[in-house]
Amino acid sequence: MKKTANILEKSRYSDEELDEFRQIILKKLEKAQKDLELLTESYTTGNDNDTNDTSPTFKVLEEGYQVFSKEENSKFAARQEKFIKSLENALVRIENKTYGICRVTGKLIPKDRLRSVPHATLSIEAKMMQGVPVPTPQQAPRPFEPHDE
Repeated sequence: MKKTANILEKSRYSDEELDEFRQIILKKLEKAQKDLELLTESYTTGNDNDTNDTSPTFKVLEEGYQVFSKEENSKFAARQEKFIKSLENALVRIENKTYGICRVTGKLIPKDRLRSVPHATLSIEAKMMQGVPVPTPQQAPRPFEPHDE
C-alpha cells in the first residue's frame, strides 16, 4: 500500500520526462532568441525608407512615429530578454532535477501546464492562493511569447 502512495505522490519528474521538457524549452529558447534579435535590430538600425525628401510636416509626424515604434520595440525586447532568462533558469532546474516542483506548495506542477508554460515555477493552486488571475486556454497568447505550433 505504501508503494502505491509513493507512485501517486512522486516528488520529481523522471530523467526521461525532464528530457522531454528540456527539448520543449530548447525549442522555445531558440525561437525566443531569434525574436529578440529581430526586435533588437528593429530599434537599433536606421531606416532605409527615410522621409528626408518629403515635406517637413510629414517628416515630423513620421519621426514621431519612428520614435514611438522604437520605444515599443525596446519594451518588447526587454520583455523577451526576461522570458529568455526564465527559460534558461528552467534549464538549470532541469539539471538540478528540481524542475516542475512548485516553489510554494512543493508539489509537482502538472505536465500539461509545463508543456504550455515550460518556465513555470508555480502550480495553478499556488497562483490562485496568491490571488493572481490564471489565464484560460481560450485567451489569446501574449505577443512575442512563443507557443507550440
